[in-house]
Amino acid sequence: MADGTGDKKNAALPSAAQRALAEAEERRKKAKLAEDAAGAKPKELNGPKGLEPTRYGDWENKGIASDF
Repeated sequence: MADGTGDKKNAALPSAAQRALAEAEERRKKAKLAEDAAGAKPKELNGPKGLEPTRYGDWENKGIASDF
């Protein structure tokens, strides 16, 4: 961690857990770099209004909801 508190917490963990945490941090850094390199995502045209319907399990169009 940037403030040094993460090292104290990780000292009590087994070496395998510390290694897993370090690997996860490295994956997060790589993912962030890849996301930054990809640039901004294009805006969706004619998409559904409101919350993402696939996340909540149903679609609504003109007041009629349908499940898939």
